[in-house]
Formats: sequence, structure tokens, C-alpha cells
Amino acid sequence: MAYEFKFPDVGEGIQEGEIVKWVVKQGDIVKADQPLGEVETDKAVVEIPSPKAGKILKLHVKEGGIIKVGAVMVTIDDGSKNVKEEKVEKKDQGAVVGFLDTKESQIKTSEKKVISSGEKVLATPAVRKLAKDLGVDINLVASDGIVTQDDVMKEFKGKEVVKQAPEPQMKKMKKYDMFGYVDHSPLKGVKKAMAEKMAEAEENVSPVTFMDEADVSSLAVVRANEKERAAKKGVRMTYLPYIVKAVIEGMGKFPILNSSMGEGEVIVKKYFNFGIAVDTPNGLIVPVLKGANNKDLYAIANEIVELADKAKNKKLDLMDLKGGTFTITNIGVLGGRFFTPIINFPEAAILGIGKMHDKIVVKNDKVGVRKLLPFSLTYDHRIIDGAEAARFLSIVISKLENEKWVKGLR
Repeated sequence: MAYEFKFPDVGEGIQEGEIVKWVVKQGDIVKADQPLGEVETDKAVVEIPSPKAGKILKLHVKEGGIIKVGAVMVTIDDGSKNVKEEKVEKKDQGAVVGFLDTKESQIKTSEKKVISSGEKVLATPAVRKLAKDLGVDINLVASDGIVTQDDVMKEFKGKEVVKQAPEPQMKKMKKYDMFGYVDHSPLKGVKKAMAEKMAEAEENVSPVTFMDEADVSSLAVVRANEKERAAKKGVRMTYLPYIVKAVIEGMGKFPILNSSMGEGEVIVKKYFNFGIAVDTPNGLIVPVLKGANNKDLYAIANEIVELADKAKNKKLDLMDLKGGTFTITNIGVLGGRFFTPIINFPEAAILGIGKMHDKIVVKNDKVGVRKLLPFSLTYDHRIIDGAEAARFLSIVISKLENEKWVKGLR
């Protein structure tokens, strides 16, 4: 029996996906749960397993094509039967649609027959057009030999048919405008999701950005020493784990930074799941470091690197992207000191990190060169007051400037 496997709802409000690649082809024999291919949604690349064992009859979408949730992805022959056929005494060779009785020259079946794969379906052009318009596979319609309009309508009414969206036609786009030549880049996948997320934040948040700098001269020395020790254990130690720990300290005094807006209420989270923004070839992705308050410095460093690598290689699971309560984004590696990061809605705040730089400053009545790390904290002013944001960031900075504290994180 031909089984139509439809693109499932993989959660997170996903409506469509792009077929990245098929790992099977028409005619292949597959086992249940064997991977069929990879689909890229606006969240991650998802591996789609086969729901049944059987033979691949058809792949309904080409690689690079878009498929909607509920549309047929693959047709699989699972080997079962869907109609019963009455045993017929064979007095002649089998015809195209059954066996002919030599006396009556008619098909002797108790029920209608489904044309098997490879056999030619008998139907008029009008009937074929009707089936196509209704989204009915004419090869799967039960008939007495010649498929009629009534057969097609019974098949259509007998089950819910999800009509496969036609493959998008190539829209003719001008290669130039009145000023010169142009290129067209379709907005899809991660970039499309990011655009929608930014628009959502703009519509629902009242953002304010507070900026300050931390003197991380002592932290730079501590981190350099720790980096060598960590490398011997296979851990890549960056500044981010220290910042994560400092943020947790700040939230201990101002938990409102770890919250979101509900319906007529503020929801303060008692768990600490921090989104770490990652720049990938496909756009900005924010995997989530879960339970940051329960992890030591090395565990945080390891997980940040693992999540970043998975994001860049399209190996993130959907759960890696869920449950965030606060986001940290770093443009310092690309240059620039201060900016206005956009809140990852519905979170209440996001902390942006700028480029560390040397600066001549006065400290304890002495002039010297110090290493400064810029911070840009954007917060939802509906939830967080300016004074709360400033005091929170002041705690974060004071922890990072405290040599004794950062050494104690080892």
C-alpha cells in the first residue's frame, strides 16, 4: 500500500522548511526510523526519519525546494494491501487492469482495484485534470479498470487530501534598475526568521540601552593563565564564561533582569538559561546555555564552544534553541565598542559586549594604560527601570574588576 508521509509539525510554530538534501532516492528500500533527509527550518536543520519500512515510490520535493507542514514529502510502499480482490479463474493472460473472463469478456472482481506501481492507469484527459485539480494521485484511485470522475470524487471525499503546493515558478526579476545592475537575494531560513524576530521585538518592546566599560586588566592576566591550564584539559577558555558568572551575580541582586512580560504581569524566571548569539554563514543563531548557575567555569566554557560549533555546522537540536531567559551577544571580535543590541523577545534584556581595548586612564591618582571592555545593556523599559539596569550592570562590572573574585572561579 502506498503511504503518504507528510512533513510533520516539528514544533516552535514552524510552518515550512527547505529540503537541504535527500539521503534516499526513488526505488530505495528503507527501514523504519531510517533517515530520509534533512530539512532546514527557521530554527535549525532537522533530520527526518522514515515512519515506516518499505520502498520509496516518490520524493515529492526537490532539494532546495520549500515544503509546508502537512504537505506530502515522500510516498512509501509499505507492502500492505488496501483492497481485497476476489480470486478469479484465469482462463486467459492478465490484461492491463485485471483478468478477462473468456465467456463474458468482463472483469470479475468483488471490489475495485488499485493500479499498482508501474502499470498504466486508464483515464480520459478530463478525469486526469480533475484528479490533478483536486490533489488526488490518480495512480492510487480504486476503479473497475478505467478511472472515472466518480472514482476520483469518491477518493477525494473519502479522505482528507492535503494538496501539494505547486513548485514555485521562477519569477522574472530584472537584473537592473534605472541606475545600474542589481542582484536579488531571497529572504529565507535563518535570515527570514531573524527578520521576523526583529520586527516582533520592535513591535512589542520599549527598549533603552545603557552603556558602560569595565576595567578588565586583572581579568586579562587571570584569564591568560587559566587559558593555558584549560588548554591542557582540552577546554577553550574565553572571556564569556567569566561574563556569564558575573551576570548571574548581578541577577542575584536584580532578578528582574531574568524575566519576561506576561499578560498583565511580569514573569521572573528562577532558572538561568542564557542565549549565546553565534555568527554563522547562514545568519545569527542563538543557542541556549541551560542551567548556567549550576555549572562551573570549565563546564560553561566547554558548552559555549560546543553550541557555537553545532550552530555553525547546522547540527543544533530544536531544544538547543529553546528556554532562553537572557541573551549575551558579542561584536567585539568583529570590532566596535558600543551598539544597541535588540532584545530577543520575549526576554526582558540583552547584554552586548564590545571590543576590548587599551586606554590611558587615571586610577588611584595614577595615570596608566588599562584594558577596558565595553558593555551595552538593552532592556525593556516596561519591565525594568533605568536605575535597576544601571545597578545590575554595575555589579557585573565590579565582579569582573575584582581580581580575587575572578581567581576564585577556577
